[in-house]
Amino acid sequence: MKITPEELQRIAQFVNTKSGIVLDATKAYLLESRLLPLIRENSFSSFSDLYNQTLRNPELANRVIDAISTNETSFFRDQKPFELLKFKIIPDVLDAQAGRSGIGGKSINIWSAACSTGQEVYTIAVTLHELLGSSLSQYRIKITGTDISDTAIVQSSRGCYSQFEVGRGFPQTLLSKYFTQDGQSWRVKDELRAITFFRKINLMEPFTSMGKFDIIFCRNVAIYFSMANRKSLFERLASQLNPHGALIIGSTESLFGVTDCYERREYHNSVYYSPK
Repeated sequence: MKITPEELQRIAQFVNTKSGIVLDATKAYLLESRLLPLIRENSFSSFSDLYNQTLRNPELANRVIDAISTNETSFFRDQKPFELLKFKIIPDVLDAQAGRSGIGGKSINIWSAACSTGQEVYTIAVTLHELLGSSLSQYRIKITGTDISDTAIVQSSRGCYSQFEVGRGFPQTLLSKYFTQDGQSWRVKDELRAITFFRKINLMEPFTSMGKFDIIFCRNVAIYFSMANRKSLFERLASQLNPHGALIIGSTESLFGVTDCYERREYHNSVYYSPK
């Protein structure tokens, strides 16, 4: 079954309105490959039939967005952001916390936006454990992962990954330290789960209820947005950062020409942004 140009246009507009993702005429194959399973499962006659049903069925609409928004991810993906986190950003956050006394005054609050199936969140948690060691208990640490996909949030919350998934990027020397083998799968240990939280968030909608963060990861999601939505997203993220906070975006992304509400900073050929 092939998608017609008219069907592609209607579905692309629906996806853009719901998620901010821009799909042009070159994405016909992607739409076909992601949505055909839904069409077959529900015995729809065409992509038009699927589209018409999504307008009447919120659950089906969510599944369409799930199918389109599922992106590539892995543990320690691109490596450099986590080296930046370990050697520069976390030490800076700790320095900013140094003047505070008591367990109630010392915290590290991190947000992984568009976290997909959770690998980035658990990578951040491992990085913190490896860096802070026994002093971890001195801080109230919360790492929040959010995604628009219900399916992704369910897997993230379970913290259970296949051998293939843990084999892609997770250091084998640390595997038994942070995971427990469960049959053919690997389950995240409680010490990581205790500081990680997951919830569904659509980045196109208000997220002020999330509170303030020391660090926000928002990597490789805004590249799918229009320029206007990209500008809106990053400016709204700036308002969620503490004064000493840091934003980490994808290695191929830049805020140049997008917004001027951040200061661009470099550390050992890695780039991050601080709110002005």
